[in-house]
Parts: sequence; C-alpha cells; structure tokens
Amino acid sequence: MSRFTALTRTALAVALAVASSSALAEPVFDTPANGFRGQVSARNENVVPGSDAQVTGRQFVPGQQITLLRGDTVLNATPVVVDAQGNFKATVTVPADAVPGQHPVVVRASQPAAAAVATLRVSPNLPLSGEKAFNLASGKLVQGLYQSAYSPAANALYVTSAVGRPPVTQSQLLKVDPKSLKVVKAITPAQVPDAKGGSVYAVYGVGVDDANGNVWVSNTRQDTVAVYRQSDLGLVHQFPVGTVPHARDVVIDSQRGKVFASATGEDHLSVFDAKTLKALEPITVESGVDDGKFVPMSLTLDAAGGKLYTVSMGTPEAAVIDVASGKVDKVIDLGNAVSASGVAVDAKNNRLFVASQGSDNLLIVDIASGKVLHDVAVGAGALNVAFEPVSGLAYVTNRGAGTVTVVDGNGQVVGNLDGGTFPNHVTEDGKGNVFAVNKSRGAEDPKGDRVTRIAKRR
Repeated sequence: MSRFTALTRTALAVALAVASSSALAEPVFDTPANGFRGQVSARNENVVPGSDAQVTGRQFVPGQQITLLRGDTVLNATPVVVDAQGNFKATVTVPADAVPGQHPVVVRASQPAAAAVATLRVSPNLPLSGEKAFNLASGKLVQGLYQSAYSPAANALYVTSAVGRPPVTQSQLLKVDPKSLKVVKAITPAQVPDAKGGSVYAVYGVGVDDANGNVWVSNTRQDTVAVYRQSDLGLVHQFPVGTVPHARDVVIDSQRGKVFASATGEDHLSVFDAKTLKALEPITVESGVDDGKFVPMSLTLDAAGGKLYTVSMGTPEAAVIDVASGKVDKVIDLGNAVSASGVAVDAKNNRLFVASQGSDNLLIVDIASGKVLHDVAVGAGALNVAFEPVSGLAYVTNRGAGTVTVVDGNGQVVGNLDGGTFPNHVTEDGKGNVFAVNKSRGAEDPKGDRVTRIAKRR
C-alpha cells in the first residue's frame, strides 16, 4: 500500500467521522425559549473564598437544564433541572483563590435555550482580631433592634426596634442606661389608623434633640417620622403617613434648630423645624452621574462646622450640605462604593468615612479635595459606621460577616470584633465609647438583639 493511499484512507476516515459527528450534534442555534422571562439571583449572607453560594432562578421553563459559568469555567458539574413551577436552586463552591468583588455568573439554560446573568458578590474574609485591645460589655434588649442614639444631656441611649415585615405589630422605643445597658423605659408606638393587621408606627432610625428634650424617630414602613420626649418617651407629635417617603435616618442640629430625615428611594432630605415641628423646604441632592439618582441613606452631622453629610445608595457618591442655608456644597465621587449606606465624619481632620454594603468596604475620603485616601476591605455587608473622636477610630458594622471592624485614620484595621448576629448600627457618645446593636435570627438567638459597648483600652 502506497503512502499516498494510506493518507487518503486516513483523511477519508476522518471526514466520515466528522460528518457522522455533525449529523448527531445539536445545531448551534437550537430551539430558543421565545418570550423567556427568567430571573436569577445569587444570595448568601457571607460568601467568602472557599465557601458555598446559592444561585436561584424563577420564571424559567419547566424541565430546562441549567449550567452555571464564570468565564469559561463550569461551576456545576451536573446540570440542575428546572422544576414544574419554573424554579431552580443551585449550590456552587467559590474557589479558595477567588478575588473579592462582584462576579458575573452566566446562567445558561438548554432545552429550550436561554441565558441570564446573576451577580455573585464574594466578600473579603477577615479573621477576628484585636479583642484584647478593647473593653467590651454586652446586654440583651428586645427583638428587632435597629438603631441607637446617645443623648449627652440625658446620659441615655435611645434604641429602636421593629420586628418583621408589614404589617409590623411589634415595635418599641427604648431608653437604655449606657453604663448598665439595662432598659430604663420602653414604649410601643400607637397603631396606625385604618391600617390592616393592627400595624403600629414602627420605629427604625433615631436622633436626639437635647435643646428641646426630644427624640425623633423614623417610621420607615409608614413613610413618616415622629417625636417623643426624652424623659418618659411620651409622644410629642406623630407626623401623618406619607410625610417622608421611606424615612431612614434622622439627625438633629440643635444649634440651628433643624431636623433632617433621609427619604430613601427619593432624591432629597426632608427638613423640619426642631421647635415648632413644622416642615421646611426639602433639600434636593442632584447626582453627578449621567442618568443617575442620588438616593440618600445615612446622615451624619458636624454641628460645630455646620455641615451635614449623606451618601447615596443608588450612585457612588457622597454629599456635603450647608445646614444654615440648606444648600448642597458639593457632591463627591466615591469610586469603589456599591450601595453605600453608612457615613461618619472626622471633623478635626476633615475626613469622611463611607461604609458600602455592596462592595464590603470602608472608604476614607478627604472632604476638601474629594479624594479617596484609603479603600479598606472590612467584611460582608458593611452597613453602618461611626467615628469615635477620643480614639480617632472608625467602627464599621458588617451585617453579613457578623463583625465590627475597627479602622484607624490611616486605613489600618486595628481590630475585627465579633459583632454577634447581624450587626446593624453603631453610634458613639463622644467619651470614648461606641454602642453597636444587632438583630437576631429569632427570639431564641443568644447572639442577637444585643447592645454592645466598645471602648479602646488606654
């Protein structure tokens, strides 16, 4: 047999094999899922390198086979089959060398063909550290703790709580002794007129007005705010439903007699006269992002400097507001801030601290230049931050990670403390103490519904 004949036969065999394979293979453009409406999400409380995460989908076609990909890498060796209701749930293991950040995961469906993209957030995994450098004391309060505010005049900590989703029937405003961490007084807000399910004016955000002896709270579920007396928590005034859309934070400038509440979901702050309780002209914050909307979240006040600061949930921005005039001085581009929610100020050094739950970081910003000086990885779901002026440290509550991360002005982590279940909020008293409150997984959770006093040892 000649070499040419052998090569010819080999080529013919290869051609027949390819033809046979092509005949059996599915077409590249196979049957599509016309009118596909599938929705996907990737959720977990604390997805860190080496841990598991869940990707879920709904409104898929029953029987579709689901493959998950990150880049060219298949994340599930065996396809997941969509159930009869059009749903699926897939568990994937995040590699130990995964880089923290927001990762696109392609959800590829076949039979019929469709695709969607889920964003999987991989959070930094900071080990606990530095506990010996701090004095900690903790006390169990009530279920559903949300925020706290300290009153120097009353030497009291005011704490809000609200349990569950609407209709919220269990909510309390607490007056707590900051030394013993015991409840001195507690009240349940009034029921909402004509509301279904017996819901009450649930309290969430809280701020103190020492000039008038009041405590202001936000009633987020009812889109409004209310005022109580510091002394006995008696109701001073309940604003009507709809006064502040999705009210979140509330702060009071007692020197200038103004109250500010963030209308989350909107683009403005609601403003009130602290003495007359009358509504004033709101402050609109315009975003510097094309087609962007500045959605205010947390508020913090530099009373001596007359400046109010807020951050945007919808865009990577912070705003500086002149309290006296009610005008926006500047809007700062934060860069790496996804779903910014917490803000605190170091007035002495003109620094802003921004916690972002979507990017799991703390940004330290020079207010004058607008430059981000430090970008610090802190933990999953960095929700709120307080700056404590005596120690010069910032305290960040990381809801997903279950930690309180302590960061100095140079962006160095000096402690990563156990925050219990779902650390939610932190405030300071100007005396070297901060108070962190956390939520629980239920009434029997021993690590939840606690207030913890933290102070740097000297």
